[in-house]
Order: sequence, then C-alpha cells, then structure tokens
Amino acid sequence: MQEVTVSVLMKKMKLRNATPELDTDKTVLTHPEVNRPALQLAGFFDHFDHERVQTVGTVERAYVSTLSQERKMEVFDRLLSSKIPCLVYCRGMTPNEDVLTLAIHYDVPILVSDQPTSDFMAETIRWLKVQMAPCISIHGVLVDVFGEGVLIMGESGIGKSEAALELIKRGHRLVTDDVVEIRKVSDETLIGSSPNITKHFIELRGIGIIDVKTLYGVESVKETQSIDIVIKLEDWDKDKEYDRLGLEDQYTEFLGNQVVCHSIPIRPGRNLAIIAESAAVNHRQKKMGYNAAQELYNRVQANLNRGID
Repeated sequence: MQEVTVSVLMKKMKLRNATPELDTDKTVLTHPEVNRPALQLAGFFDHFDHERVQTVGTVERAYVSTLSQERKMEVFDRLLSSKIPCLVYCRGMTPNEDVLTLAIHYDVPILVSDQPTSDFMAETIRWLKVQMAPCISIHGVLVDVFGEGVLIMGESGIGKSEAALELIKRGHRLVTDDVVEIRKVSDETLIGSSPNITKHFIELRGIGIIDVKTLYGVESVKETQSIDIVIKLEDWDKDKEYDRLGLEDQYTEFLGNQVVCHSIPIRPGRNLAIIAESAAVNHRQKKMGYNAAQELYNRVQANLNRGID
C-alpha cells in the first residue's frame, strides 16, 4: 500500500490549508472512507470513525450556526481532540478563528475545498481506495491492447518483453515491463501499474535497457491499466494437450480475484503480438455477448441434428 499523507491528499484534491502552521507531511491517512460528522456535531460520538477524513458541508455549517458559542466550542473541542487526521470544509467555506485555534492546539489540519461536499467525498473515496488497495508485485509485462489490459507472464527469457515491444510498434501502449504492481480496487477490478524506478523502460536481452516513452512517444505508454486477461507463455511440449476450442475459460487468481488466463505454447514462427491482439479482441467480444467457440459448437450440433433427421 502506498503511504498517503495529508499533504498528498491536498495536492491531489487541490485543497487549501487553513492551518499552515501544522506539518501535513506527518499525518498519514489509514482509511479510504470519508465521514460527515453530523451526529458528532450534535454530540453523539458512539461508533465514531475518527480515523477517516472528516468533511463539513453546508448542512453541518448551518447546524453549527444555530448553536451557542459555548456549545459550538464544546462539540468542536471533542471532535478535534478525537485524533481525526484532518477536517475539510467544502464549497470554499472556512471556520472561524476559535475553531482554527482549537485545530492548531490538537494538531489537526483544517483544509478547504471549493468542490460541493458530495463531489469531494466521492472523488476522495475513489482515489483513496486505489491508493490504499491491497497490492502485490509479480514478474510480467502489462500492455494496453485495444483497451484491454493484457498481462503477459512466463519464465525469464521466454520473450515477454519482445512481444510487448512488437505490440508497442503496432500502436498499443506499455504499462510496465518486468515488475507489475497489482492493486485490488474492488472484488471485480485489478489495476496494474509500474514501479517508479522502472517506469517506461523495457529490458531486451542482447541490447539492454530502452526507454519506450523516448523512442516511441508519449502515446506508447500508459500509467495504469485494469488487468482483463492473462497470457502465460510456455515452451512447446509435444506431449501436452492444448485447448484448441476455448469453450470453457481458464482462470488464474490474484488477490482473490479471478482473471481469464490463456496458456500459449511458444515455438519458432509464432507471432506473439498477433496472438495477444486476437486474445484481447476475442475477450472484448465475449464481454459483448458473442463467443466464437460456442457459435462453432452450435453449428456442429445443428449439422449433427440435421443428419440424424
């Protein structure tokens, strides 16, 4: 999991710091959700998710304005002393000086967003879920092929990087070579990215390291990509039975998510780039409701039935 500090959140969400005296680099966010402390401002702190980013909108501001100064300071004192990571005022609103003084006392940054409260919460939750998602690193190459994320795996030296380079030359986009960081952002979606140190680089045995972005332009690379299918390259084994129809999909698992997987035997003369393109287009076609293998099976069955009749 990538460490997310309040400073990083401020930069991403374009927040202004109303308490510049506080060091926002020291506060680390540990939860991807955002909370509106409506009940807390009314004095109810049971089951309070104090580890979340707290946000104040128009409704909370309107309610606070009905409180006496003494009661208002009492609820804010309890809120800010609960060790919340930060308090965000939306729609450009700012707290009064008394609240700012309390925030500095309890070392809680007060931030200001110009966004509507719901929009700020939705975007922050989406971004934090990606940043804090469970993450693993695997050996492979991830390429965006016709909008489908194709993860190419196999033993070292089998030709993964060469296949990726050919795909790049054919107009597709590299996400990462050699090391793929996989994040589980939902029960259905895995996002792959590159470690910063190897971003945009490909290693070609006999040549060395090449910079794909420099050689082929910014249109040849991509920062992140969902992982839609896996292609496992393996040496050809004449004694092994390979799937020739594809009636039933095979799967591999990452972080508990199942991903369609194709095992591709390698032998001289096979164009891996064309195979990867075909696999990506066929996968998209299946998602749209058409299965070529099933269509062939139906035709064969129909012919057999006519022969019997």
